[in-house]
Amino acid sequence: MTLSSYYDSILDNLPNVNTGVRSANAPLTQSHDKGPEVPLIEATIGDFFDAIVHKYPDREALVSCHQNIRWTYFDLQQKVNQLASAMIETGFEIGDRIGIWSHNNAEWLLMQLATAKVGVILVNINPAYRTFELQYALNKLGCSALVLMRHFKSSDYTQMIRELCPEIYHKNYNQLDLVEIPTVERIIWIDEPGNEEDFSYMQKFSDWISEGDAHDPRIAERQAELKNTDAISVQFTSGTTGTPKGATLSHRNILNNGYFMGEGMNLTFKDRLCIPLPLYHCFGMVGGNLAIMTHGGCAVYPNDGFDPLTVLQAVEEEKCTALLGVPTMFIAELDHPDFDKFDLSSLRTGIMGGSSCPIEVMRRVMDKMHMKEVTIAYGMTETSPASCQTSSQTPLEKRVSTVGMVLPALEIKIVDTQTGETVPIGETGELYTYGYAVMKGYWGSHFKTNEAIKDGWMRTGDLATMDEEGYITVVGRSKDMIIRGGENIYPVEVENYLYRHPKIRDVQIVGIPDAHYGEVLAAWIVAKESESLTEDEVRQFCREHIAHYKVPTYYRFVTEYPMTVTGKIQKYKIAEHMIEELGLA
Repeated sequence: MTLSSYYDSILDNLPNVNTGVRSANAPLTQSHDKGPEVPLIEATIGDFFDAIVHKYPDREALVSCHQNIRWTYFDLQQKVNQLASAMIETGFEIGDRIGIWSHNNAEWLLMQLATAKVGVILVNINPAYRTFELQYALNKLGCSALVLMRHFKSSDYTQMIRELCPEIYHKNYNQLDLVEIPTVERIIWIDEPGNEEDFSYMQKFSDWISEGDAHDPRIAERQAELKNTDAISVQFTSGTTGTPKGATLSHRNILNNGYFMGEGMNLTFKDRLCIPLPLYHCFGMVGGNLAIMTHGGCAVYPNDGFDPLTVLQAVEEEKCTALLGVPTMFIAELDHPDFDKFDLSSLRTGIMGGSSCPIEVMRRVMDKMHMKEVTIAYGMTETSPASCQTSSQTPLEKRVSTVGMVLPALEIKIVDTQTGETVPIGETGELYTYGYAVMKGYWGSHFKTNEAIKDGWMRTGDLATMDEEGYITVVGRSKDMIIRGGENIYPVEVENYLYRHPKIRDVQIVGIPDAHYGEVLAAWIVAKESESLTEDEVRQFCREHIAHYKVPTYYRFVTEYPMTVTGKIQKYKIAEHMIEELGLA
């Protein structure tokens, strides 16, 4: 078979979700459902990318607005191959690990694709990490190299490296021997045009890539050695209850999941996807980069970090047709004082995910941002990440109240947290996911892997319900459920109601110990800009429309929430603060 025929065969046999057969044609009676049965993509990421380039060489693949970069698929492939060649020249072997510690930029995408071509595992390191967390991540994975950005806002990454390894001042970049991160043999910093800074102990990214040859025959030889079940990415979970765990994902995991997330948005080669999400996170890397590139469309990076203004500017200037984000991002965009000045009419679709999606925010996105086909996706890093998603065919009431149905080639069930038995339709239990998207495991931790995965089923830790059609509603984390005087209360239910208040921008509900009821509710509220809001106003708003036991007892008006380094709200810290403030030991 010729190379051209091989590429054609990859794209001619893509899964067609419209022809897939669902196992459940009759109404479900138990909370167990399978997605459409379709064949999976069995190519590696490198081979699939080359097939897309073969079909769409002259179409735009990437626009990085803050770097003034605009590359076609052919341009991107040449740079990816050059970097892959440099990696081989440096001596990286299949299975070696390279850490990347950076916000969004074109170099991040080059690293994602080049490592996939040479079989090196890319280790995503959160830019919010400090020296202790960086050291933990690099040593946990035994990384051979680290690629980092020079600085971001108040973070000086090179200074943190010097603090961690003070002896580095006396080292040369190709002869590192560092006490605190002993496996790291090379550090590469992402330089910018016109920046003449030089560090003897770090190599410039531009110099590193120049060591490669885009036509190096060793690249094809290396790609031919790879299997799509090989590990290719390790992404750390937030670690809110302990040290972060490294979810290990394969080509097969993330390539298929990215493709199916793109199908859920009805993406084609004509689409332009705005990606303000951080690429170190699975949502941005898979639901962003891989979702659009498996369809031959264009990825648009509005900035290196999230800024609502640059998102609005990028959508207008680049005529983006799709936009990703978590609810807090969409809220910031909608509430930006210049929102009405931007033409967002090119938008059609996108994904809102990452946490529960307030119904009122969803409606505003559909109406004010023209995203009539916007979808909600649900999942976790350990499931590559998505396991459920709505679609443009999902009825409106389901699109604003559920996270959709199970994705193709996956299986989900909701089980009783005590017995482990599948619960009847409509009852609450823990959501489990099964199929190709489940991670290979937590790197270097058989115990934690076996704790999380039972007989191939990934335990999500999320409480959910399923209706008779298979639509899933996530009602909260199992540990977040509040029991007030024997009544089970799911915080998301109260939060979704409070989002309807015209003066409330964001709200979080937590449980607080109470001598009489066992637990009561506390609300932390972020008011809309220039709005004044009182406890009595909110309490009266609740009393008018929700059951008395769901009305919060305590209220605090804040400007921000405690967050994990991956941008998730730490509810347990909110609860701890309230317990301490109220003297409730």
